[in-house]
Amino acid sequence: MEKKKSRVTVAKVFRTIIWPRRGLLLIGLILIAISRLSGLVLPWASKYLVDEVIANKNMELLKMLLAGVVGAIIVQAITSFALTQLLSVEAQRLISILRARVQQQILRLPIRFFDNNKSGALVSRIMTDVEGVRNLVGTGLVQLVGGVLTSAVSLVLLIRISPMMTLYTLVPVLIFAFISMKAFAYIRPIFRERGKLNAEVTGRLTETLNGVRVIKGFNAEAQEIKTFEDGVNRLFLNVKKSLTSTSLVTSSATFLLGLASAGIMGIGGYMIMEGNMTFGDFLSFTLFLGFMIAPIVQLDKIESQLPNAFPGLNRPEK
Repeated sequence: MEKKKSRVTVAKVFRTIIWPRRGLLLIGLILIAISRLSGLVLPWASKYLVDEVIANKNMELLKMLLAGVVGAIIVQAITSFALTQLLSVEAQRLISILRARVQQQILRLPIRFFDNNKSGALVSRIMTDVEGVRNLVGTGLVQLVGGVLTSAVSLVLLIRISPMMTLYTLVPVLIFAFISMKAFAYIRPIFRERGKLNAEVTGRLTETLNGVRVIKGFNAEAQEIKTFEDGVNRLFLNVKKSLTSTSLVTSSATFLLGLASAGIMGIGGYMIMEGNMTFGDFLSFTLFLGFMIAPIVQLDKIESQLPNAFPGLNRPEK
């Protein structure tokens, strides 16, 4: 009888992996907040550069703006280095702990377990399955939160500059967010199946190379070649399905956000000619718009990381 499979839920991951490291992640969130807010200094300063410094030839204000921008860049560099040292190192330490734990668990299993499982698949389970935690404890989750923070702050600033232009840009952005959510639901099972296929193909290849003398003795080379080709073809079809989904998200982003940019150019140009907006406001709006959209456009990358973490944590629990 097949045993009931253990499933790693979001609540369990939060309780066993994220919550014990809440202090570290809190520091990471503070650092990413400081980094993202520092990044908004440049688009904010661009308005004053055009409308105040260049228009009035104000050298004193130019020096102040340059000092503020350079200071913000230095803060970004320091926080980026601290984030990598703080979270990436902790993620690798957790990976080593989980690898040792899975190896201990497997070695305690009865002999019949090893008779029914390929050694290569077990090696994959020990060495690669747990690597998904770096997307949870490492910079992946924190970067996601930082991206949401950047988009939220940029949205508020965009509304302050021009509510009408902001409303126009939100329509394609919301459509893109809907497409991304649908793609996320479709891609997650594909990544779960990919880990299983990769372990099977790796296990079969390891068994073949270890028993190559037996295979040659029974003239079974053709059978092993055919079996391996079928395995890598199934893996290819799995990757192809995920690439099709991510390419759809990327192409949708290019079209919808490009359409928004064209509209902003037309509306902004009209408002400047009518005297309802300065060129500095338009330049600042364009830059803030990029900061708001950039984290959303990167959702396809995040969607390929976070779904890959949960299946990798699920298999060691079996």
